[in-house]
Amino acid sequence: MDFIALSLRLTLMMVAGMLVCLEIGYRVGLRRSSRQNESEKSGISIIDASIFGLLGLILAFTFGGVVSRLDHRRQLIVEEANAIETAYLRLSILASPAGDALRVQLKDYLDSRIGAYALLPDTKAALVELARGNRMQKEIWENAVEAAKMASPQPVAVLLLPALNQMFDVATKRTRAAFSHVPMPIIYLLMATAWFCSILAGYSLYNPKGRNILHMLIFAAMISVTFYAILDLEYPRLGLINLRDADQVLINLRASFN
Repeated sequence: MDFIALSLRLTLMMVAGMLVCLEIGYRVGLRRSSRQNESEKSGISIIDASIFGLLGLILAFTFGGVVSRLDHRRQLIVEEANAIETAYLRLSILASPAGDALRVQLKDYLDSRIGAYALLPDTKAALVELARGNRMQKEIWENAVEAAKMASPQPVAVLLLPALNQMFDVATKRTRAAFSHVPMPIIYLLMATAWFCSILAGYSLYNPKGRNILHMLIFAAMISVTFYAILDLEYPRLGLINLRDADQVLINLRASFN
């Protein structure tokens, strides 16, 4: 099952669960309405406010976290592009043929980095390409060290090797960020809290004249849409939201190397 289908399935489960819980709460409230006094209602409203506040906090922190991670991933793409460009420019201080060979390797490495993320949502293929890129890092480093040893003057190593090291460090950070997500127990906690809140909301909406269908549907729809947005933002390579606009920075950089 692909990610979009899984996200839609979880969202539909959220909507269906909330509507069922709203109905359960409504029926329980309707049965207890005749036996409930004002002091009991006051105590219940305090509990309702606390649990709905908890739902709001979970939604706010989770949504804020996924937006922050999305921005961080975008920034890392730009940082990687800058690091690769810096390393490529500094290769010009090496004389041919060592400098030319390393520039070709760096172009191939950039192609690998672009291709790895283009393969998503095929995670297995992307991981294979990322592993190939890691092997290319080792080859580039070894060749750069050898070229720096033979270069004159010797400070060439001081300019070139730190730039390559920075390029590799950013690549590692980006890979880790791409596969770092909110723990699934938090997603399940969010769903469970929304369902419990639906029971309380349905309980509060009881009315002998009938259900307030509009309020029930709006409540379930808004929470569920927010839930879907959280999932889509957390996995921007797999869902409707993507990072292709940010990837264009690397693609444009590669075009400039030709």
